Amino acid sequence: MGIFDKGVQKTKRSFFERISRAVVGKSKVDDGILDAIEEALVATDMGVDTTLKIIDNLEERVSRDKYVSLDELVGMLRDEIAALLNVSEGQDAVAAEPFDFSKKPYVVMVVGVNGVGKTTTIGKLASKYRAAGKKVVLGAADTFRAAAVEQLTIWAERAGADIVKQEMGADPASVAYDTVKSAVAKDADLVLIDTAGRLHNRIDLMNELTKIRNVMRKVIPDAPHEVLLVLDGSTGQNAFHQAKEFSKATDVTSLAVTKLDGTAKGGVVIGIVDQFKVPVKFIGIGEGIDDLKVFDKKEFVSSLFSTDDIR
Repeated sequence: MGIFDKGVQKTKRSFFERISRAVVGKSKVDDGILDAIEEALVATDMGVDTTLKIIDNLEERVSRDKYVSLDELVGMLRDEIAALLNVSEGQDAVAAEPFDFSKKPYVVMVVGVNGVGKTTTIGKLASKYRAAGKKVVLGAADTFRAAAVEQLTIWAERAGADIVKQEMGADPASVAYDTVKSAVAKDADLVLIDTAGRLHNRIDLMNELTKIRNVMRKVIPDAPHEVLLVLDGSTGQNAFHQAKEFSKATDVTSLAVTKLDGTAKGGVVIGIVDQFKVPVKFIGIGEGIDDLKVFDKKEFVSSLFSTDDIR
């Protein structure tokens, strides 16, 4: 079983059930099958623009050979989606190691709205890299919610990571500054800054992200090295809107998509990467501490598409 099979199972089942109804008794690809694929892709919340791009490419390829087999069609679909996930020449390297530890400490600012699993994602990342022998420092810059600081403290203790925090209501930028300064002093490998879960339509809170970035740069000129946007895959099109607004407010460089195991909307991963040209580096496929996986596009596409599912 592939590592993403659990995460895409509902999406996969929904997708192939729709296609199966269209292909029964047919020996070649026709407009009805292409229409069914289009509907199936839209149903996964891949987004209309990305779906139409895929369908146009499929139509062009199928038109060259009217007698394309169903196996070949699924292969074409797999190729098209894999191509959309190639947002940079180095994308394949993401599967090996998402973070560049040649920069020490490697500073990651984690952003996202409330409820997407942002703090939990940070905790799981801390556990992953502590288990790999890295020295990790967490920054509790979400000073608006006591629960967020408490939750991050529990994760830090569980992972064996250091944590920097201040009293409730403290300036988040001040916490971020102290965190980076502490990480440098401790010769840490990785810094994970938890920011307040903010509504993407609150301009004042979004602008605060710029302040946090600027303050960290007083310690490390090129910090943060990464801005990781956490999205809840089960929210579908709302995740698109969040990605759009956060990309306006700050330079989002990578994505972590959570809660994929509980939704049939796994296509949102593909649509967001295609529309925003930002790579997915991690996906959450369950509640367990090991259920945050490094994203491997080849493995993901392989798990999502299997010709056996349309028999």
